[in-house]
Amino acid sequence: MNIWLLIAMMALVTYLPRYLPMALAGRVRLPAPLGQALDFVPIAVLTAIIAQGALVRGGAVDFSLGNLHALAALAAFGAALLWRRLFVTIAVGLGCFVLLRLLL
Repeated sequence: MNIWLLIAMMALVTYLPRYLPMALAGRVRLPAPLGQALDFVPIAVLTAIIAQGALVRGGAVDFSLGNLHALAALAAFGAALLWRRLFVTIAVGLGCFVLLRLLL
């Protein structure tokens, strides 16, 4: 098979799944319950990424008090619940991690 044809086919296979949802977004109406459920997808994905980064150490889940990432994430979670401000949440999480790292 010609290499250029193969590259063109790979580009098409890569491009179409990205383009079609955007092209059809204005024409297709989702049912209201599905639209409401899809609103939570970014939150769920971000939570999974953060939880894995904070709790997994060396390929295993680490719930110990020596896991500084988990302690800082817990402090950031508390700040998010209390103040509901992104900047405050990030500042508390980073501040706690740096302080724990310096003190322990």
